Amino acid sequence: MSAKPGRLSLGSGDHARETAGQRLLETYTTLAAKGEHLLDSLLGGQPPSQWRHYPDDDAIDATSGYQWFYHSHSPEDRPAAAEHGHFHLFARRALWSRRLQSKDEKAFAALTGHPMQNAATRHLLAIGMDAKGIPTSLFTVNSWVTGDLMLSASTTERLLVNMRLDTGHPHIDAVLECVMALCVEEIRDALAARDATLSRHSVSDILTDQSLEVLSEQAIALDEKLA
Repeated sequence: MSAKPGRLSLGSGDHARETAGQRLLETYTTLAAKGEHLLDSLLGGQPPSQWRHYPDDDAIDATSGYQWFYHSHSPEDRPAAAEHGHFHLFARRALWSRRLQSKDEKAFAALTGHPMQNAATRHLLAIGMDAKGIPTSLFTVNSWVTGDLMLSASTTERLLVNMRLDTGHPHIDAVLECVMALCVEEIRDALAARDATLSRHSVSDILTDQSLEVLSEQAIALDEKLA
């Protein structure tokens, strides 16, 4: 196992973004020097099998309470998406259970029809990747897609910006953390658009409505941010 890239120190604003940008460049530079792809630890140089989770049981940070997996859809399933695959990011119960009685969470529960499901995870965000292993988009999906539930925009943003990962996939963890630090505005916009989509539909069965899959999507341009 290679050493974990330097951790992103807690902080906000320009300094945090500058630190994240430097760490992101260092991560890809290290991979390039070794002739490795970001996803090698997951795929072993093979193309992903459609719909399979990588890793099979998800990548879980038992200490922080975050988890993720990577997978790809068939081209027919997402015809408008120009991606190799995407990461789904989740928060486990310890990260959000104490927030469920907050004003924001009660309002979001009302927006989504007061779901009664006792979900062990909450889906936070998905990150679209190109074939080179570069993140290109952020998007949100309806709850039937991931089989759990969502959180309010404010709680989701807080969890994403503060996300710290140690799942045994150090380079992927580093990239995911850095994208969250660099793309705060895009995260906020994606979550606002998600809630706008939800608000336009009936709350009675909105989370199980299979006509609603991708709720919002935001392109990201990391080269421009690094420049």
